[in-house]
Amino acid sequence: MILHEMISYETLRLIWWLLIGILLVGFAITDGFDLGTGILLPFAGKTDLERRVIINSIGPVWEGNQVWLILGGGAIFAAWPQLYAVSFSGFYLAMFVILVALIVRPVAFKFRSKREDPRWRARWDAALFVGGFVPALICGVAIGNVLQGVPFRFSSDMHIFYDGSFFALLNPFALLCGLVSVAMLVMHGATWLQVKTDGAVAERSRRYGSVAAIATVVLYALAGVALWLWVDGYRVTSAVVVDGPSNPMLKTAEVHVGAWFLNFAAHPWTWIAPAVGLLGPLLAFALLRARREVPALVASAASIAGIILSVGAAMFPFILPSSIDPRASLTVWDSSSSHMTLFIMLVVTAVFIPLIVAYTTWVYKVLWGKVDGKAIADESGHAY
Repeated sequence: MILHEMISYETLRLIWWLLIGILLVGFAITDGFDLGTGILLPFAGKTDLERRVIINSIGPVWEGNQVWLILGGGAIFAAWPQLYAVSFSGFYLAMFVILVALIVRPVAFKFRSKREDPRWRARWDAALFVGGFVPALICGVAIGNVLQGVPFRFSSDMHIFYDGSFFALLNPFALLCGLVSVAMLVMHGATWLQVKTDGAVAERSRRYGSVAAIATVVLYALAGVALWLWVDGYRVTSAVVVDGPSNPMLKTAEVHVGAWFLNFAAHPWTWIAPAVGLLGPLLAFALLRARREVPALVASAASIAGIILSVGAAMFPFILPSSIDPRASLTVWDSSSSHMTLFIMLVVTAVFIPLIVAYTTWVYKVLWGKVDGKAIADESGHAY
């Protein structure tokens, strides 16, 4: 028996679908509080020292947190090449905007305190705000568009064509999903600042985080109602071949309102994800009000996981539906790499993911504790 045949093609496809979800959750939880902290910077920090405290709360870890984004992009490229081709070409301008924001952020970290001029620092503070707000908003907008279907199609020779535009992405439902993302990450950033700061910064973060937690619940619930009542979902209507060739055009699919809730009806246990997505922010709100710092951060992280996993549970087996030709929609079973490629990648992932998790855990343990504003003011150490 060839080694890669020890795990069936169907199982490998399912494993890689789950791994993509885990990588997205890992990115949203770790880099999510970085983005939320950037959004809160102009509001939680009123003086230059307070803003430096906020920046230094994420200064030692923000670069490492982006490993999850790189892993996710690489995994999509290798495991789901058709998904990579459609999404990275169709959402090209949106991704370019995100990349610009993510590039501006580290520049702002490095340059902000190079000069004493208040106007100089204010401009970089604005850049940090944009670097947090824009990716948070556009990532949510992207999810909203995926749930509605993306305007792509295949030609007779399987070339991919994207017939949409950047501004078409900014539709009402997608913007609602974008607001869910922003509120969710502001809540997460606020819980992080509760853990890492004290005094006035922590108090303001607690207030803003409480508002963001309630906003997350309301906006997520509204998005769920809109998805149920007005957004067309997708359903495979032909026989599902779980170990067949990666050719989306071999199936048939249909579109109708409410289809994204069929999985929840068929498998009631999947309601756990949206339940956590709704209850997590409420718990984070209560813990923020009670000044329970670490439990509030955990509750916020759980809510992020619940919200993201609820999207995956609703869409399965679809990973990128087509609004032009439902038959061309990409699913877990017909858009992956080969059996051997998925197996080799799984072996590599099994080695490196635990190393990344172990190293990240060690870093957070070493750097645990609140940021010392006095040390920053005294210019001792290497603070931003």
